[in-house]
Amino acid sequence: MSRPRMVLETKRLLLREMKPDDFQALFLVFGDPETMWHYPYTFNGQHVKDWIERNMNRYRKDGFGLWAVCLKETGELIGDCGLTLQNINGKTLPEIGYHIRRDCQRKGFASEAAKAVRNWAFRNTDYPTLYSYCKYTNAPSIKTAESIGMHFVCEYPDETNGTTHVSAISREEWLNEITENC
Repeated sequence: MSRPRMVLETKRLLLREMKPDDFQALFLVFGDPETMWHYPYTFNGQHVKDWIERNMNRYRKDGFGLWAVCLKETGELIGDCGLTLQNINGKTLPEIGYHIRRDCQRKGFASEAAKAVRNWAFRNTDYPTLYSYCKYTNAPSIKTAESIGMHFVCEYPDETNGTTHVSAISREEWLNEITENC
């Protein structure tokens, strides 16, 4: 099997393409009921295998997907983060998603990875706006979206979440942030 392609590097993290061998590490994230509290369900083994395969297909089809988030210091996989095309209130939109293992939460890893994905997406795609969505009660996910410059767009009712919260950042807002930091 070929080595997974490295995608992004941050101060503390490496984001790379997922591979089947990541099953056990990803099961620790998606198989944990507390981590998946705001998700419609906790994953079983088949869900995790399907998740990996779906993202591997996205890399081939779209050129991006959710990438494995690994600690730079050790190489340990602690979650995923990336760009996917999602149905958000009936429209297919580019969404930055993230899931971090419970013992690694509240350390800034989701924000660090999401910011890198945001920058990559605006530099490598033509999308004018990037989105993040979650169940309206998922305050940590909303806070992560806000930490990368996203702001509240809307909430809408849906069967999966009851109510879905949507945040977004435009390319123009991102460029203004970069200009201000120069």
